[in-house]
Amino acid sequence: MHESPIINVGGFNIDLSAVLMLVVTSAIVFILCRLAVRNLSVENPSKLQNFMEWVVEFVQGIVASAMDLKKGKAYISLGLTLILFIFVANVLGLPFAVITDLSENFTVFGQTIEATRGIGPDHYAHVLWWKSPTADVNITAGLALIVFFLMNYLGLKLNRKHYLKHYLEPFPVFLPLNIIENLAKPIALAIRLFANIFAGEVLIVVILKMGILGIPFLAIWQGFSIFVGALQAFIFTILTMVYISQTTIHEEH
Repeated sequence: MHESPIINVGGFNIDLSAVLMLVVTSAIVFILCRLAVRNLSVENPSKLQNFMEWVVEFVQGIVASAMDLKKGKAYISLGLTLILFIFVANVLGLPFAVITDLSENFTVFGQTIEATRGIGPDHYAHVLWWKSPTADVNITAGLALIVFFLMNYLGLKLNRKHYLKHYLEPFPVFLPLNIIENLAKPIALAIRLFANIFAGEVLIVVILKMGILGIPFLAIWQGFSIFVGALQAFIFTILTMVYISQTTIHEEH
């Protein structure tokens, strides 16, 4: 069983592998975007520039499907950030995993990661350092909470009267149900993303245990996992835009 390198800081348990992978994901997205805009050209655009333009147009389509693009232009950068970050995070764990077997306690930032887990011949900790950050429910929950606070903040700021009124619709007795519905949105976002990516990585581990017989299955599954990673990034982004549209835009009936 793989362990996570966890340290306690100020009463909080910090997963070092999750922090590492968040930094790696952010760095990859930043470098990708920086390279795409480094030498912009209208006459002779690079392949990376063409790809990024396609991604921007794709995100514009996502925003336009959820709200009027005139009102949604402000959220294109948000959608672009989400879809790139989540896609990169989803596929980082596919090529390989970095696992270390600790034969002695490991100290980092003054905190000790224990080397032993239980008893028996295989009692040393197998510490997983490299994985898809979205295979950690804490990461997906963090992303979902950002969306949750953002959509409610924008609703109160841009559409306060109708945002508050919708909790009492169609009748005031529905107030508890509408509050539960609102609270359920980030939970659904977090669990959906986490479950799909985590299940994919678990299956990869199972296939690897098959040895040489698992190689063709591994190639097929990794290709499918890229599709799943892209699909989950798309779903998270479009639901974010739908939720923002629901809280910020009032439609007269």
